[in-house]
Amino acid sequence: MRFKKITPYLAVLISLQLAYTAVKEKLKPLFEMTNQEIDFLLTEISQKDLTISERINLYSEKFLGTPYNFQCVGDGPYALMENWPLVNFQETNCMSLCEHVLAMAISDSWDNFFNNLQQIRYKDGVIGMRTRNHYTMADWLPENSWILEDVSRKVGGEYTKSVTRTISHKKFFANKGIKDMRYVLPDREITIDYVPLNALEKLEENTRPGDIVALIYANKTDVFSAHMLIIAKKNNKKYIRESSGRKMTTFDTPYKEWISRIQDIEKWVGEEFLGLSFMRVKKELNIPGKIILPWEIDRLKSKISSSSK
Repeated sequence: MRFKKITPYLAVLISLQLAYTAVKEKLKPLFEMTNQEIDFLLTEISQKDLTISERINLYSEKFLGTPYNFQCVGDGPYALMENWPLVNFQETNCMSLCEHVLAMAISDSWDNFFNNLQQIRYKDGVIGMRTRNHYTMADWLPENSWILEDVSRKVGGEYTKSVTRTISHKKFFANKGIKDMRYVLPDREITIDYVPLNALEKLEENTRPGDIVALIYANKTDVFSAHMLIIAKKNNKKYIRESSGRKMTTFDTPYKEWISRIQDIEKWVGEEFLGLSFMRVKKELNIPGKIILPWEIDRLKSKISSSSK
């Protein structure tokens, strides 16, 4: 009789403990989670009525506090060069953060995340130094035009400006000590749009949580950007979310404060930065509950190719 009386009490305790554990797991940063826990998280979040941009905002927040390491990812353990991990949640850098977050935002399991990540990072998903999308605006954005579009003109409106530079993969690889230039793209002259620094504060309303952003340098002739960021929102306030060696971690800075800091750098250092280029998930894909499976990406790329002819 005594056992029967306490059974409901124990049931409540067990239920509360399970609920507490579930909440605790959700609050964990990604660098403290196992691959199995991340797999469960991806499945759970994919079933919620969220857009891809909303999931970018959600997943990128779970990277906050992740240690920074420029060499956190590479072409895997069998690569001849940069044989760092293909996936790394224990450390991150600015591009790795954006790649991991975007891959998570379109995936519903660990396996699909892993394969989507390689499609985002490499041309046609073919893993290798020469097929990696090294240059943000010249490689990464064009190769991911199946999901992202350049919205710099939508954000910047009349303030939008353009800059043209010559991108040389041969020079890039030569600097890494690579002599075999087979399959390397020829030098290309490319023009991109950007929103000037002095216009960013007044254009905050044109930015959206989930936008992926490239910081465009002023004093370079052969590269546009060497830093990527994410527009984030929490508690109804906009932030710039980034992984940076400046703080050796992933962190948020209020939108206006970040712009003010960059402008201060301009005053002290001189003309270092032109502004930001904005990338956004395509409207037709950015719908609640949308998941993109790895084997669907070729079809999305084919649609881009056929529409450009």
